[in-house]
Amino acid sequence: MRALLVVNPKATTTSTRTRDVLTHALASDLKLEVATTEHRGHARDLARRAADGGQIELVIALGGDGTVNEIVNGLLHEGPDPDRLPGIAVVPGGSTNVFARALGMPNDVVEATGALLDAIAERRSRTIGLGLATGTPDTADAEVPGRWFTFCAGFGFDAGVVGRVEQQRERGKRSTHALYIRQALRQFAGEPHRRRGTITLSQPGEEPVDELAMSIVCNASPWTYLGNRPVYAAPRASFDTALDVLGLTSMSTAAVTRYGTQLLLSSPERGPRGKHAVTRHDLTDFTLESQAPLPFQMDGDHLGLRSSVTFTGVRRALRVIV
Repeated sequence: MRALLVVNPKATTTSTRTRDVLTHALASDLKLEVATTEHRGHARDLARRAADGGQIELVIALGGDGTVNEIVNGLLHEGPDPDRLPGIAVVPGGSTNVFARALGMPNDVVEATGALLDAIAERRSRTIGLGLATGTPDTADAEVPGRWFTFCAGFGFDAGVVGRVEQQRERGKRSTHALYIRQALRQFAGEPHRRRGTITLSQPGEEPVDELAMSIVCNASPWTYLGNRPVYAAPRASFDTALDVLGLTSMSTAAVTRYGTQLLLSSPERGPRGKHAVTRHDLTDFTLESQAPLPFQMDGDHLGLRSSVTFTGVRRALRVIV
């Protein structure tokens, strides 16, 4: 099998020596090309060329969720076609690695490489669904509309947290769970829409839900991890269905304390619940619209401000070696 290994040299949990060892291990079983990313968007460009070239059968991401997201968007730049396009595989190298772990891959890079080689030898794969988000950017530096995501998107509060973390990382801070918690507390302290939300959830054939103070869109479960603890914002979300939504109509101190505790204690059977929690399961088409521009993120990548985002859940969009 001819494969392209896309290496993010800034991946949080890998070293040059580790990457070299893993490359040699993969090259022993594959006709392997190796490309190292040099800037933001480079992984997307590499994957796009692999999809257009017709020679590569598998693209392997060695990096975090951001690297995976870029590769997916490069592969699907002309739309999903899992029977024609290269498959994707992931060797987790980021700080959280939600996508790889949600697929059941080990979080250790060496163990994940061994699991991947076993999957290739046994020709194991699955075809999963993805989310597609489109909307009009509200800032000049925002991402071009129309982008795929693998496990989650956020409109409002959690996207603001992601943006704060990115700012800290640009200043040289390491991406740690403690950093996310600190920035979440700061985002909460400065949140202007805690008591009266500005977000409306609209879906065909249903009454809109108004005044959401925050919204999370999930394509998989768990939503994220705190260390080794999985956090389930939408426990029924799955790569085999469309999209799930968790919204909160209040972010008062009491509400955030209650729902934050529920998230920390969540499980595959039980997620946030209560009078301020709005949940929707298996949505194919819906829109989140805000009276004021809000931060927007996909797969942990802050994409600037949006006033409206339309989401589509696309089943059987991508072939994954796992």
